[in-house]
Amino acid sequence: MNTIRLCALVALLPTANLDDVTIHDSDAGWHALFDGSTTDSWRGYKQDAFPDKGWVIEDGALVHREGGGGGDIITKRAYRNFELELEWKVAKGANSGVIYKVAETEPASYQTGLEYQILDDEAHEGASTQSIGSGGLYALYTPQNKQLFPVGSWNRAKIVVDGSHVEHWLNGARILEAELDSDDWKERVQKSKFAAWKRFGTVARGHIALQDHGNEVAFRNIRIRELAPTSSRQGEARVLFDGRSLDAWTCFLNDDGKLEDVWSIEDGILVCKGRPTGYLMSKDQFDNFILEVEWRWPEGKNPGNSGVLVRKTGEDKTWPRSIEAQLQSGQAGDFWNIGEFGMQTVDGRRKGRNTKKTHSNEKAIGGWNRYRITCDGPWVRLEVNGEVLNEAWGCESHPGNICLQSEGAEIHFRSVRLIPLEDA
Repeated sequence: MNTIRLCALVALLPTANLDDVTIHDSDAGWHALFDGSTTDSWRGYKQDAFPDKGWVIEDGALVHREGGGGGDIITKRAYRNFELELEWKVAKGANSGVIYKVAETEPASYQTGLEYQILDDEAHEGASTQSIGSGGLYALYTPQNKQLFPVGSWNRAKIVVDGSHVEHWLNGARILEAELDSDDWKERVQKSKFAAWKRFGTVARGHIALQDHGNEVAFRNIRIRELAPTSSRQGEARVLFDGRSLDAWTCFLNDDGKLEDVWSIEDGILVCKGRPTGYLMSKDQFDNFILEVEWRWPEGKNPGNSGVLVRKTGEDKTWPRSIEAQLQSGQAGDFWNIGEFGMQTVDGRRKGRNTKKTHSNEKAIGGWNRYRITCDGPWVRLEVNGEVLNEAWGCESHPGNICLQSEGAEIHFRSVRLIPLEDA
């Protein structure tokens, strides 16, 4: 059996003031899925657009009207590991749910996804002490020691999915946990109605649904952040630069440049002269991974421009088709889309091919900085010195080279290593 622990109450969730995909500058990584004014992050289940009936925005809340129809709505984006926070309230007698890890392969969202139950417990006999009650993992796990506010009041929910680990929270307290790869989980599913649906609980990256159960229910302040891949998906780290050789690399340089004309190893540090322009390129190609790179702009010299390119494909040229994690001095954490590479970023920070970082987190000239670049299917995240500065989604996912740019100014690199991510 899974251990169920009660945590102390925490502060109210902050009100989301963001557009549908804005990263909160002071709380990097969070995205508002509903900000009180737009449904741009949502569409109907198995539909291209948002329903034209049933669902309305009222007083900053997303409301489903009693008997209004419209069906379930789902996030346009799909998520693997995440924290989801929201507030909800129900009318008397109402039933609804938040369903997650949803695929659109079955007639109903609950045939693949897990449900965080939302309910007027008092109107449903025995619900307050069963898995069908508010906060329960519907029909499978019963919440413990929950504090539920009365009908018509706002309750605060949080759902955590981290690999196979799932948590449900209600009004600041964790009320249940489940391990989706455990014998306990498998036994519970096998004894339930879900046993008939082979894809139930198996979707690695899925949508989040708000359920139309025919009753009136309201949601507000819905926000989400994706979590880094779990250690169980991480393979053995591979050192791409060990301070001694460039055996793992080749290069493309303009003006018929040779690798040794631009790149050298000095005291374990990879030194790039910056001219001719081009890039050092990994001989192997990689798709899903965590890439860690340290760099600095040397003291006493003018800092300039460079970048780390991931999933580079196609012709070798000055600007090859790829996603660039910018290294221009003062701009680390920016994205550049090169060669119309398929990706989506925040509208409010995007201008042309460039998407600005949320804030600056670089060291002073001469100090070593650390990039941690996560490429996990359609999701790419940039961290600079331990802080998330940018994310992209809907990215093309295929093997490609990793490149370190030579772009006119001397720059130093060290400790380049890659952690492959296995499918799960």
